[in-house]
Amino acid sequence: IHIKIFHFSDNIEVHRTANQVKKDVGDVTILINNAGIVTGKPFLQCSENELLKTMAVNVYSHFWTLKNFLPAMVQRNHGHIVTISSLAGLIGASGLVDYCTSKFANVGFAESLGLELMKDNKDGIDTTIVCPHLIHTGMFEGFTNRFDMLFPTLSPEYAASRIVKAVLTNQRLLVMPRTGYLITAVRVLLPVAAVKRLTKFIGGLECMDGFVGRQKMK
Repeated sequence: IHIKIFHFSDNIEVHRTANQVKKDVGDVTILINNAGIVTGKPFLQCSENELLKTMAVNVYSHFWTLKNFLPAMVQRNHGHIVTISSLAGLIGASGLVDYCTSKFANVGFAESLGLELMKDNKDGIDTTIVCPHLIHTGMFEGFTNRFDMLFPTLSPEYAASRIVKAVLTNQRLLVMPRTGYLITAVRVLLPVAAVKRLTKFIGGLECMDGFVGRQKMK
């Protein structure tokens, strides 16, 4: 099993690197798409270039890696595709319009791809969608959470171990922490007005007010 991690949005660079990987180590059987950036700005404060970059890194990069590695999986009917989305791909938040858009797209992409593989009887190719709350990497530095007990910041080690377990057990959807399953179920069941009030109550309107993001080392 070969595992390779990509963070590219440039399709030409992805194609070049993918060809080198296939030449050096052979066909990839586990693909983990984990590209992600965040502007942390209200929508009208985001430049067009920032919006395009968010979609290029967070969404289009998934297209390019799958275009390169999925054909071999299909041919052999063997493989596993892991799509790292976010809890922000299941429920929206103020100050994260572009980010939530891209992460919702990740979920739709992975779900639809899984259905295409099912239609083609490629039952040897498994898919896992991962939707974590904040992971302590510095990417969302300044993000505030009104209910830390319900939605704690996850350590990278914990998140990685849960993802590995999900792959080994062919888990289709992994939401971290587990309270995330509840909030997404409530979102579907409640009226839109009630969801908005709930989002306000849990701090979804002000959560990005203190955002500073990952700070460059001096």
